[in-house]
Amino acid sequence: MAKNIKLKTPLTNEDVVKLKAGDSVLITGKIYTARDAAHKRLIDLLTQGKELPFDPEGQVIYYVGPAPAPPGYASGSAGPTTSYRMDPYTPQLLDKGLKGMIGKGLRSQEVVESMKKNKAVYFGAVGGAAALIAKSIKKAEIIAYEDLGTEAIREMEVEDFPAIVIIDSDGNNLYETGPEKYRK
Repeated sequence: MAKNIKLKTPLTNEDVVKLKAGDSVLITGKIYTARDAAHKRLIDLLTQGKELPFDPEGQVIYYVGPAPAPPGYASGSAGPTTSYRMDPYTPQLLDKGLKGMIGKGLRSQEVVESMKKNKAVYFGAVGGAAALIAKSIKKAEIIAYEDLGTEAIREMEVEDFPAIVIIDSDGNNLYETGPEKYRK
């Protein structure tokens, strides 16, 4: 039975293991934005033994390149991008303590196994609700890779950011279990 859950970042192992595929969540606190070009740079830093521009421990990364902010808003439209493009980089970030990712679409089996090992969760955001999602963003500041433009890494303050648990820390996947309910 899916639940509506309020979450506050940073997330702990205890927060994550309570979440089950299908749960609706409202996330409040800091989250970070990064897409594939930024992820590649993060992994390059790890490979070189250098520090990341933010500590991933307990954090959530939103796979988004937000539109410019209209007057009076912290962010423009902020719909999720396809998550599988981050799959080659995700296990290393999970090993560094990342607890959540927000995006859309399927994840590789390697990412799911790493999520299980590291007690992490994959949230889905609704792409068609990008303008609505932007209303939950209270502050957005570029913290790294400004040269990437919309794909720069941002630290965002969010309040009641709506998402759905797609893959939980046990590996249960809503993309697999959801359709089963309707086949019967």
